[in-house]
Amino acid sequence: MDRKYIFDFDSTLTRVEALDVLAEITLKNRPDREEVIRKIQEITNLGIDGDISFTESLEQRIKMLNAHRDDLPELIRQLRDKISKSITSNKEFFEKHADQIYVISAGFKEFIIPIVSEYNIPEERVYANTFEFDQEGNIIGFDASNLLAQHNGKIECLRSLDLEGQLQVIGDGYSDYVMREAGIAHKFFAYTENVHRDKAARHADHITPNLDEFLFINDLPRNLSYPKNRIKILLLENVHPAAFENLSEDGFTVELISHSLPEAELIEKIKGVHVLGIRSKTQVTPKVLDAAKKLMVVGAFCIGTTQIDLDYARKKGVVVFNAPYSNTRSVVELALGEIIMLMRSVFPRSSEIHRGIWNKTAANSREIRGKNLGIVGYGNIGKQLSVLAEAMGMRVYYYDIDDKLALGNATRCGSLEDLLNVSDVVSLHVDDNPHNRNLIGERELHQMRKGSYLINLSRGFVVDIPALKAALESGWLAGAAVDVYPEEPRSNGKFETGLQGLENLILTPHIGGSTEEAQRDIADFVPNKIMDYINSGSTVDAVNFPNIRLPKQQNAHRFLHIHENTPGIMAHINEILAAYDMNITGQYLSTDSDVGYVITDLDKEYNKEVVKALKAVEHTIKFRVLY
Repeated sequence: MDRKYIFDFDSTLTRVEALDVLAEITLKNRPDREEVIRKIQEITNLGIDGDISFTESLEQRIKMLNAHRDDLPELIRQLRDKISKSITSNKEFFEKHADQIYVISAGFKEFIIPIVSEYNIPEERVYANTFEFDQEGNIIGFDASNLLAQHNGKIECLRSLDLEGQLQVIGDGYSDYVMREAGIAHKFFAYTENVHRDKAARHADHITPNLDEFLFINDLPRNLSYPKNRIKILLLENVHPAAFENLSEDGFTVELISHSLPEAELIEKIKGVHVLGIRSKTQVTPKVLDAAKKLMVVGAFCIGTTQIDLDYARKKGVVVFNAPYSNTRSVVELALGEIIMLMRSVFPRSSEIHRGIWNKTAANSREIRGKNLGIVGYGNIGKQLSVLAEAMGMRVYYYDIDDKLALGNATRCGSLEDLLNVSDVVSLHVDDNPHNRNLIGERELHQMRKGSYLINLSRGFVVDIPALKAALESGWLAGAAVDVYPEEPRSNGKFETGLQGLENLILTPHIGGSTEEAQRDIADFVPNKIMDYINSGSTVDAVNFPNIRLPKQQNAHRFLHIHENTPGIMAHINEILAAYDMNITGQYLSTDSDVGYVITDLDKEYNKEVVKALKAVEHTIKFRVLY
């Protein structure tokens, strides 16, 4: 089908309205600059939405600009830096289809032609206004006889061109839609990458958040094989807003829900979702994964991943990322703070003051300097706690089931019992392995020194709660701090535990990693991993998948093939590529016991039948194409 593509300029090809930028240039030394620019923008929007005549809008703005011919080079320079992101990334489309592209704009040729000429759009296919200058070069008006200087001038301009074929208009304003309304254009695409105008969007045949969507709908060559706005991301459990911002800015469609969802609700919600973001309460079960036909990635915005069936996710071709380092410092600082608060009996003294009792005493108040700290679990958190505690004068002992190198002067204990016997304070930092259930029970508590302290910032099931309560009530333990519980609510509200009401027991609601800094770091780290996988196929730091670090694509197509780890798959893939005369420029393979992941970069246009053939390879789990 013969098509012609009619583009608007301002807020479509560029991210801005050019006359607004010109105002910022010409009014920069005016004390009322901000107010004048605001007024110009207001008049611009009234004209775009058709609420005042365009001629009136143009006349008012030019009078307020106080512009000169010499201001135009700077305007053009700034506009070059303000081309719409997806326009820039799809420059090849403009170069290949230049003979089908027209620019019809109420802007001005003086700044439009220098910009679009860099996209291979010739001057003769640019229809726009022209400035009028006085003898000194001041901009004093515009050519009022130009069709585009008149109300609904775009209609008459397009009609006068008498173009053949299907005419598609791409613009951000109602003044672009009117060409469709008048019956001259066949389709109107409301371009919302830079500004969403309700009046235009309501009347559009299609809303296109970027040029990728427009090209996808029309099956035209594009930078992305699948528009990012069509990739749906669901973020649960009050994930930090920065994650929403990071993913939205990259072009994805993101939904944010403040709480976790039970299995039945999640199964319904996840059916059209490509990426799921969770924290610790959402359970990603086999039933959920079976329902998630489009799911590619799960991002755990926390350290633990036991809430996700990692093996089943891998077998379904779903990659899982977590945030193993982002909240380490936050947990360590809370552990150190609680050690000090417990050993100084701060909370009993604070409670007394709140009750109106003055009890200044040194009884049961001790420095941490010179005391023995036992760390159970010498991973990222345990090691950093070790270093900081030693810097504060504590003697550090640690126990880990793996052979971990000691940092500083820390001493490794050969057994958990050895560590419990020697420690004044025991701090738990084990992972979510089910074998750690009730790691600290009645027996272990009584292996601790009488009058010692216990800190649990790891997992709720690690400590036997009734046994801990008994040890505190009997005085065997002088105090404890608990941040995690065997059962925790899905959202904020009422909560009960058998530990409530005990003296010198610090209870916190799973806030070990809940600092603004940690949540912000997690909201940067996990989305970056998600975007790396979606955009390039990289699986570096995935917790359940073969890790592959990939170079950026260089003028190549990238085929991503996830399959069961069965002999002969790689050979079969390459046989198909050879049969379709594909030239491989790079190939990367990594496997584990269950899954193989092969990435192939190809340097030429391909017959789409090759995609069908690769998807049909026996034992294929998932297949994607990246341009």
